[in-house]
Amino acid sequence: MSLPERKVDTNTSAVVSIENAAQEFEDFIYLVSHDVRNSVRALLELPQWIEEDIMDAGLPISKSLAGNIELMNTHTRRLDRMLIDLLVYSRIGRMQESVQLDWNTVIDTTLDQVPVPQGFELNREIHSPTIFLGEHDALTLVSSLLSNSIKHHDSETGFIKISTHDTPQGPVLSVWDDGPGIPKKSREKVFEVMTTLKPRDEIEGSGMGLANVRKIATLYKAQIEWLPTEGMRGTRIAIRFPNSCRTIG
Repeated sequence: MSLPERKVDTNTSAVVSIENAAQEFEDFIYLVSHDVRNSVRALLELPQWIEEDIMDAGLPISKSLAGNIELMNTHTRRLDRMLIDLLVYSRIGRMQESVQLDWNTVIDTTLDQVPVPQGFELNREIHSPTIFLGEHDALTLVSSLLSNSIKHHDSETGFIKISTHDTPQGPVLSVWDDGPGIPKKSREKVFEVMTTLKPRDEIEGSGMGLANVRKIATLYKAQIEWLPTEGMRGTRIAIRFPNSCRTIG
């Protein structure tokens, strides 16, 4: 007796295969970022050791050598920053459970790590005080949005507003700054991994900040929206979470 032919859903198999490949790639990023950074930490100290050895030998440090040492420091710090940001990106959604979080506490904790420069004014309008998210993801989200506003501002003074409110569809977080803004043609590109609109010699950064925002939004099935700003300047990004992220009580 012949067995009935078994049908395979190729579409489902393809989706599962893609998801597995994506997960394996993120696991790879996590391991590489963690292990390689141990070596980079040693490289951060190497230029200083070279400089100290030259001085201990009583030899002069020429202008060109000093410039090369500083260049080595710059690129090694940049590599270390990139590995840290890759590690943060790979940790999104890992080793945490969604819990009820207080937005003010999340913002306070973030400000300890990402201080607002003197000359900037930070305002809060927290109308929806809590949300149901992973704690690490919430901190990464606010940190990434806040860092983006500070890093790309073109003035020594400015304002940043963090606000939350509730809608019938779910809670909303928005961050608004009065910086130069992001052109409409570049608004999709800035969410790509390791993407910067300006050379890294002009603005230090790995280009991972808004990539973190998109990954977290995707993980929690949230929508990213560009809101209008007053005048020609500024960036205002809203994250519209689904009702599953709403807290009760």
